[in-house]
Amino acid sequence: MNTLQWLEFDYSEDAQGLGTFDAMASAAPAGWPALQAEVVRVLGWAESAFGPPHAVDEGGEWDCELQGVRELATPLEVQWRPGAGTLALQPGTPGEPRVTLSLTLTGTPAFCDAFRQAFAA
Repeated sequence: MNTLQWLEFDYSEDAQGLGTFDAMASAAPAGWPALQAEVVRVLGWAESAFGPPHAVDEGGEWDCELQGVRELATPLEVQWRPGAGTLALQPGTPGEPRVTLSLTLTGTPAFCDAFRQAFAA
């Protein structure tokens, strides 16, 4: 069994028994290599066990969608102004950029069973 540190999958199933695993993870620059390696490991397992991704509704065993965004968070210094009923917002020092990846895997019942066994999802 493969232990996942970054990806935590939610599972759903449609009326035809096709399953979908969804995960999202966000990492600062220091964690990006580990997050990237974990996504590559999951996709590599799927390809090795079931062949290249191909639309399930076209006869494929599994398919995937991968999306990403790079965000730069700027914390806000927030002060409440008693009596005025307002908030004062002052931008703080921007933090490190974060990369957020979303991974969706869709598969047949056989793929979903194998994925659960491989990754204890």
